Amino acid sequence: MHYVPNMYQYQNPYYIPMPMCYCATQSGYWASPVRVEYGNVSGSLQSSNGDDNNILIRDYGKEPFVVNITNATKQNNTYRTALWTGNRLQVTLMSLNVGEDIGLEMHPNVDQFLRVEQGQGVVRMGKSKDNLSFERNVSDDSAIMIPAGTWHNVINTGNIPLKLYSIYAPPNHPFGTVQVTKADAAAEKKVNTNRNGNTAIPNMTPDEWIRYTEYLVTQGLEDVRRGINSTHILQEFILMGVLVGKGYSPEKAYETVEEWERTGESKLLQQSKNM
Repeated sequence: MHYVPNMYQYQNPYYIPMPMCYCATQSGYWASPVRVEYGNVSGSLQSSNGDDNNILIRDYGKEPFVVNITNATKQNNTYRTALWTGNRLQVTLMSLNVGEDIGLEMHPNVDQFLRVEQGQGVVRMGKSKDNLSFERNVSDDSAIMIPAGTWHNVINTGNIPLKLYSIYAPPNHPFGTVQVTKADAAAEKKVNTNRNGNTAIPNMTPDEWIRYTEYLVTQGLEDVRRGINSTHILQEFILMGVLVGKGYSPEKAYETVEEWERTGESKLLQQSKNM
C-alpha cells in the first residue's frame, strides 16, 4: 500500500482506486484498482469502516457483475465514475454538489437512462440547446429517459449532493473513466480535442462507426422522404462524412454542411438542391 504524506492524512481514511504511478492524479481511466490511503476528500470512493454495504468502486465491465446499485450510487462522491462498461451498454455513477449541474449536452447516437437515488433536482430536455421545452422536478427514485439526439441537463436544486446513476446504450465514456470533479471532466474533454477544436475520434470497428454515424443516416433518409434530389443528398452526406473523419461530431458535421448551403458559402450545394 502506498501512503500519502502526513499532510494528507486525516481521521476516518477512505480508499480510492488510483494507478501506482499517478498517485497525485485525481481523475483518469483506471482499468484495475490500487488502494491508496487518503483523507476524507471529495474524491474518496470507499469507506474503510468495514461496512459490508461498501464496495470498491471501479469499472467491473465486461465481466458478470451484481451490485446493490442504490448503495453504490450513494457511496460514490465523484462527479462521474464508470461502474460497468460493456460493448453495448455502460453504467456510471454521478454525484452533483449543491447548485451543480451535469452541463448541457447531447448524444447523437446514445440513448440514456438516469435514476436519482438521493437529493432533489430539475431535468430539462429539448430538440435544440436553445429550446429546452421539457422540464420536470426529480427526486429520490425518479427515472429519466433521454432519447438519442436530445439536448438535456440535470441541475441539483436541493441542499445535499444529488446522487444518481446513468445507463448509456451504447457506452459513452472510455472504460475505467473516473472524473472526481466536473472541472476534471471538462479538462479531459478539452485535452481530447484536436487543433481544430473538434473531438478527437478514437479508432473504432466498422460496426462502431456505423452506430456512431447513425444520426446522419437518419437525416439522409428524412431528406429522401422530403423528395430532395439524390445528387444533392449524396453531395451533402459525403461532405458530412469527410467532416466526421476530421473530428466533427455527426451533429456538428450536419449543421456545418447545412449552413454552407443556407448561407451560400457553397454555391454548388445550392445549385444541386434546385436541380
